[in-house]
Amino acid sequence: MVELTPELVALSARADAALARALPPDAQPPVELHRAMRYAVLGGGKRLRPLLVYATGRAFGAPLEQLDAAAAAVEIIHAYSLVHDDLPAMDDDSLRRGRPTCHIVFGEAMAILAGDALQALAFEVLAHDPTLDVDAATRLDMLRTLAVACGSQGMAGGQAFDLAAVGQALSAVELERMHVHKTGALIRASVRLGALAAGCSDAPTLAALETYGHSIGLAFQIRDDLLDIEAETATLGKTAGKDVAANKPTYPAILGVDASRAELARLTATALDSIAPLGSAGEPLRDLARFVADRAS
Repeated sequence: MVELTPELVALSARADAALARALPPDAQPPVELHRAMRYAVLGGGKRLRPLLVYATGRAFGAPLEQLDAAAAAVEIIHAYSLVHDDLPAMDDDSLRRGRPTCHIVFGEAMAILAGDALQALAFEVLAHDPTLDVDAATRLDMLRTLAVACGSQGMAGGQAFDLAAVGQALSAVELERMHVHKTGALIRASVRLGALAAGCSDAPTLAALETYGHSIGLAFQIRDDLLDIEAETATLGKTAGKDVAANKPTYPAILGVDASRAELARLTATALDSIAPLGSAGEPLRDLARFVADRAS
């Protein structure tokens, strides 16, 4: 199994610190809401999306403090989506990152509010963080990038496809469409946000990064689907085998395990090829692509 490099582990810790600063103090009223928000965000996780922001921005020479706002914003959006996905009306899960899910600890109503407040906070951070030193047009582009990633053409749309797909026999094309929205959109946005925060506006470069983000977004989902049938709950930090039990369409169910592994390898190779022009500056992005393809949880 591939582990994060020491450089990426340090960047993950930096993301944790940026998130802790961005979140409201849990002693500030409304206390229970702020406690639920901090619980949802600060309870561990791979921090893949912030790492993609940092790795992309650093590839273009941006100082880390220039990237903190975007790194925090994408992870806050991700955390909100997990809170809502775990609700009984959605995926109905009681375990996330090795702990009881937000609605189990704080109740469904407070979990819904926590997700709502986190989504709003992400845009506040991206709009107003003074360390993000970009012009107004670039900041607007960044806000739009994040908005599209979590709307009906992004995560929310993907979750709608997911809900409609339970018990259905999807084609491989339909499965890919679902995950391009549900999982891939925020991953692609993380890469683009890192580039924009670093001042990269070159269209061919942004297109290559889009290919990279698209490829690792789908690779992430295929690895997730394989882990759901191969790993233990204690390793995953969430309920293993839940997709199969819920009769959800997955890559192994539709393509088979061997074909899923082959597609995972193909997507990883595409991701690596797309960032070859970055040279040594792209090594953290290559490390992340390998991690996505061979992670243990």
